[in-house]
Amino acid sequence: MIDYRSDTFTKPTPGMLQAMFNAEVGDDVFGEDPSVNKLEALSAEMFGMEAGLFCPSGTMTNQIAIKCHTQPGDEVICDKLSHIYIYEGGGIAFNSGAQVKAIDGDRGRITVDQVLGSINSEDVHKPRTSLVSLENTANRGGGSCYEFYNIQKIKEVCLLNNLKLHLDGARLFNAIVSCNQSPKQYREVFDSISICLSKGLGTPVGSVLLGKKDFIKQARRIRKVFGGGMRQAGFMAAAGIYALEHNIERLAIDHFHAKQVAEALLKKEFTGKMLPVETNIIIFEVMDETYTAKSLAEAFKKYEILVMPISKTQIRMVFHLDVTEQMIKQTLAAITDI
Repeated sequence: MIDYRSDTFTKPTPGMLQAMFNAEVGDDVFGEDPSVNKLEALSAEMFGMEAGLFCPSGTMTNQIAIKCHTQPGDEVICDKLSHIYIYEGGGIAFNSGAQVKAIDGDRGRITVDQVLGSINSEDVHKPRTSLVSLENTANRGGGSCYEFYNIQKIKEVCLLNNLKLHLDGARLFNAIVSCNQSPKQYREVFDSISICLSKGLGTPVGSVLLGKKDFIKQARRIRKVFGGGMRQAGFMAAAGIYALEHNIERLAIDHFHAKQVAEALLKKEFTGKMLPVETNIIIFEVMDETYTAKSLAEAFKKYEILVMPISKTQIRMVFHLDVTEQMIKQTLAAITDI
């Protein structure tokens, strides 16, 4: 099967498996796992941040950050399509006792004017606005990327209004590669950054939360409360180290593959509006009486291709390191045939 449902379906490469096999391990809850310590230090140094915290998932790193930055009754500003809002099980309310002001942005991205217009005044009748969260790339925006100067403008508003700024960087390296950016640019604007290792970078599991030392000290305590403390996690951390050292630049291949398939899809009558393809995600409307999103996914399955209906009319395809050039050729042939 060729699996485009998500870049979370990647399997470790032989090199990554060897790195995991050779990993030095200890008890991470005691701070004694050398591979975890190395991954946290490597990630922090890459972004120019003071410290890092290895966690089982990006949902956990996001939720820990929100808990650190807010108090119960506070309000978090984010786009209405944000992962923290629609895909983390109501965690903002459950874990932090905070609520969300969801902005109708552009393909998952919000503007400085929208942020400014969403900050509550000092009024006892209103929740205290304390945090702005951005997602880069934006999953439900079709892998859309923020222009960095727009992030800088949002940061200025946050500073003027005493707000913290968090980044859900589940696919941040896709944005960095696509926009020819440096990870250290992100240190200048964000109070906390979550980077995911288990999507395009290809590890089995794990994300790293980055921030200042005092912030990470607080985050480590919250990770324990959330049940995220791990023991000999170095086997997983070793995969993360390998990914950061070997799998970042190759993300450009996934972006190229996505554009190839997008061009083929746009020639088909069943393809309606497609979100601009900037990175490794295609989201398109199914606009044909012959197919619904579900039935078109079934049609692809007959060609041993898995795609994901994300609504009654939309399909998502995500490209990753397990998709080979030969698989792309098979996919293009199948699209022609359907």
